[in-house]
Amino acid sequence: MSQQQVIAVTGATGGIGGRVAARLAAAGVRQRLIVRDAARAPEHPGAEVRTVPGGYADTAGLTAALTGASTLLLVSAAEAEDRVAQHVSAVQAAAGAGITHVVYLSFLGAAPDATFTLARDHHHTEAAVREHGLGFTFLRDSLYLDFVPGMVGADGVLRGPAGSKGRVGAVARKDVADAAAAVLLDPAPHAGVTYDLTGPEAFTLPEAAATMSDVCGRPITFHHESVQEAFESRMDPAVPDFMIDAWVTTYLAIRDGELATVSSAVQDLTGHAPRGLREVLEAHPGCLDHVRAS
Repeated sequence: MSQQQVIAVTGATGGIGGRVAARLAAAGVRQRLIVRDAARAPEHPGAEVRTVPGGYADTAGLTAALTGASTLLLVSAAEAEDRVAQHVSAVQAAAGAGITHVVYLSFLGAAPDATFTLARDHHHTEAAVREHGLGFTFLRDSLYLDFVPGMVGADGVLRGPAGSKGRVGAVARKDVADAAAAVLLDPAPHAGVTYDLTGPEAFTLPEAAATMSDVCGRPITFHHESVQEAFESRMDPAVPDFMIDAWVTTYLAIRDGELATVSSAVQDLTGHAPRGLREVLEAHPGCLDHVRAS
């Protein structure tokens, strides 16, 4: 990539965008960090900060912030009922700003009829990118390995209607960031390509519980819930229905085999093997601190 080109990075204060920004800075390229709050933006050599308090929904503000950049990392917005509308606004801003290549963090199996309800949002976003004629690379992440410990309740039980045989090829956020940075640094060979980003293996949730027990030294078990039990156990008047649907259908997608994919994309893009659950757990020994001591 020419040193005169600018890479725009959204979500630079988050877990993926922040890691990508650090990797781009290490590579010595010019980048523009698009954030809501400048005070939270990371400081990197070669990085300028543009603030868009209204986020993706502010089409005009985002267009101005992106103008002059050539390539965009579009990190998906936080879960919200209007997330597709936010994404479409961001795509419109990218097109209006003259962005030539969008690297979008999508989700594995994105489709209009995906079991996991939020994967449907990603399908509609991908469609918007195509409809606006933008060059693109779609990185379809599996479930994040980093989030698996958080699926365990305070009582040490991982509950959900995933069945004992449903598998998930979950991927580490560090590997997603490595893959995204690799594409952003040289987007041309990846134009029009969709990559499934997964870990090295697809495991069942009972296997995940056993691994967490072994690494963290606490008894962790898996309990298969019925779909009705899953909805009832997660019902909370403070939580919108769409989020409860998303939580439950994550497990159903695992049960139905929709997240069992294991690909070589992380290795192919980064040159290193993807991290597995044990490696992620060992790097964060306090990841099960929320579990009550037995």
